[in-house]
Amino acid sequence: MKLILAQPRGFCAGVVRAIDTVDRALDRVGAPVYVRHEIVHNRHVVETLQAKGAIFVEELDEVPTGAVTVFSAHGVSKEVENAARARGLPVLDATCPLVSKVHAQGRRYVASGRHLVLIGHAGHPEVEGTLGQIPGPIHLVATVADVSLLDLPADEPVAYITQTTLSVDETRDVIEALKARFSDVTGPGTADICYATQNRQNAVRELCEQAELLLVVGSPKSSNSNRLREIGVEMGRVAYLVEDGSAVDPAWLDGIDTVGLTAGASAPEELVQSVIQAIAGFRDITVETLDGIEEKLQFRLPPALNRLTPAPAAA
Repeated sequence: MKLILAQPRGFCAGVVRAIDTVDRALDRVGAPVYVRHEIVHNRHVVETLQAKGAIFVEELDEVPTGAVTVFSAHGVSKEVENAARARGLPVLDATCPLVSKVHAQGRRYVASGRHLVLIGHAGHPEVEGTLGQIPGPIHLVATVADVSLLDLPADEPVAYITQTTLSVDETRDVIEALKARFSDVTGPGTADICYATQNRQNAVRELCEQAELLLVVGSPKSSNSNRLREIGVEMGRVAYLVEDGSAVDPAWLDGIDTVGLTAGASAPEELVQSVIQAIAGFRDITVETLDGIEEKLQFRLPPALNRLTPAPAAA
């Protein structure tokens, strides 16, 4: 059986930055370091950091006074930022720079007098953070039908921003609906969409041209991982989301000659390798990797890391 790996797959630069922020903080000040919300949506990543001394909390009031606190890659609201400042917590903001860019775009649109529309999924941590980062009302839409329900005059100036884990393909219809509904619409160019989301979705489409079965490594909580699986289904492939090799059912491989394998942006490569090993335990396989984009983007770590007081050396 042939196993084809997508390229690119797995960690994006924003996820690497977030995980490295927690790791560097633990190295510098020692355990514990507190992280508000899961640093990224992956159980294995979270458990690895917990083993090193990270403590994950949902609310700031769970963080002891003076404890180093990390904000997750998804971003947080101004209310959370202000609460941390009021308590004097030493904060490391691991918000993905591309998410921060969306926040800045939204604030500029509102300041220019436009009604702001956020294309995204209600309840997603990134969306919650964005809603709390921009002053004034924001209209949240996820579908074309949502656009038709917006209570705004057709001649009102409108601007849109998008959740970064949505690709150009996913937002295209909603954006077109906004332009059809309103006479004055603006928004970021396609170059401003999250490169990692678009690249991984493009790679999955190419993968599904060759593979009969698609396996996506990622967490059930991960928006971008779920979307990769959905793309496989849309392309007529049987597709499964698995957290690691232990989730692979050998029955899925019956009668299959070619399997495509990819990973969401928050899934580490070691989990991809665990899936390969699991499949190799069921079938004789050859492994090849698609030609694809080699992502070289890196983000600088939060400057506040340099201001942390190092942990005292052991006696």
